[in-house]
Amino acid sequence: MRLLIIGRLNGELITASKIAMNRGAAVTNAESLAQGLAVLRAKGADLIMIDVALAIRDLVTALAEERIRTPVIACGVTTDAKAAVAAIQAGAREYIPLPPDPELIAAVLQAVSEDGRAFVWRDASMEKVVKLAEQVARSEASVLITGESGTGKEVLARHLHGKSNRANRPFVSVNCAAIPEALLESELFGHEKGAFTGAVARRIGRFEEAHGGTLLLDEISEMDVRLQSKLLRALQERVIDRVGGTAPVKVDIRVLATSNRNLVEEVRKGTFREDLYYRLNVVHLRLPALRERPADILALAAHFAKKYAEVNGVPVRPLSVEAQGLVRANPWRGNVRELENTLHRAVLLASGAEIGPDAILTPEGDSIAPVSAGPAERAARVAEAATRGLVGQTVAQVECDLILDTLDHCLGNRTHAAKILGISIRTLRNKLNEYVDAGLSVAEPGSVRAMAAYG
Repeated sequence: MRLLIIGRLNGELITASKIAMNRGAAVTNAESLAQGLAVLRAKGADLIMIDVALAIRDLVTALAEERIRTPVIACGVTTDAKAAVAAIQAGAREYIPLPPDPELIAAVLQAVSEDGRAFVWRDASMEKVVKLAEQVARSEASVLITGESGTGKEVLARHLHGKSNRANRPFVSVNCAAIPEALLESELFGHEKGAFTGAVARRIGRFEEAHGGTLLLDEISEMDVRLQSKLLRALQERVIDRVGGTAPVKVDIRVLATSNRNLVEEVRKGTFREDLYYRLNVVHLRLPALRERPADILALAAHFAKKYAEVNGVPVRPLSVEAQGLVRANPWRGNVRELENTLHRAVLLASGAEIGPDAILTPEGDSIAPVSAGPAERAARVAEAATRGLVGQTVAQVECDLILDTLDHCLGNRTHAAKILGISIRTLRNKLNEYVDAGLSVAEPGSVRAMAAYG
């Protein structure tokens, strides 16, 4: 955790600094907004504490203009409620009165470091993924995490970082889909003053910000193929070139990447570099969709119900038996993200001692309860649920998953798998050779495939 304190150091701020350092934070001080921005450009920070007497709105505006997403906490010796409200309205997330309470400082640091992303799982399918993640966490290997949108890829990445040898170093995440193509290179590698319009000063990029720690390239499949070549060089050589720079900069990072697309198919289409794919795909973790991990649904629902009750200052209430039935039966096309939003609404709408089915609603206020159906309709619904996960995949992808999953089921026995699939042993072996050539993991006799084939 890197804390930047902006303001003239008085007794109260010195005390806050010492408390933060005792809690494991690396603290830097800047007396003015200009100095603070210079520190952020040169070193980065995970949290900013700023004296309420300074121009907080100017700081927040400057951060937005330079695309610096560090959260801001205001602090001051005054107990004036108006000052606290003004600070929040200016863009600060919280207001901390000084002299500081040690537990309050600790709570703020912990909240920022955890970022509200608890890792909750119960299902056996998730247990396999987590076990593999923890086996490779202490290595320096790049890891590719795939899965549908909303399955928790970034949460798994943070868990992996927390179990790594770099856990006490920065974890920096870049959403490649959220940053315009023209700005992503500068965001990743930084830039020199005057490199382009708006480059008012030298600024380090996310690679340098993550130095010594972990860099997560979120939704990397959205990155333009021309920038992928520069990324490949950075991963291979462990050096980067700032935009407008004249000398390479060495970086020490561990790279994780996520995608909700099938990168093998993207390689075939020419939208993703094959050499970059193999560089990233040293270890492949595929997160199953929420509908594929039913044991996680109620555990996650209970977690979100408690979390949002505390956030909104309402009593923590369990889900009723009827509400649990609704939650279990829903297909959750939006996965964990959709479940989280549904439980947040339910916490706000529920009345009584439990969260009942009347509070489990869609964003439009409609019930998620299934309409009663006869045997034929129920059979159709089961078939739809079974095939919903296949939508968006090619026939080759579905065939690959089916063959590899069947081989897993047969513990790598080719003859048995071929009989189940209804194909010849020669055809099966040819298919498996193709998958091995494509870099996929194939179960050997007596073993289970360690890595899933597709995200």
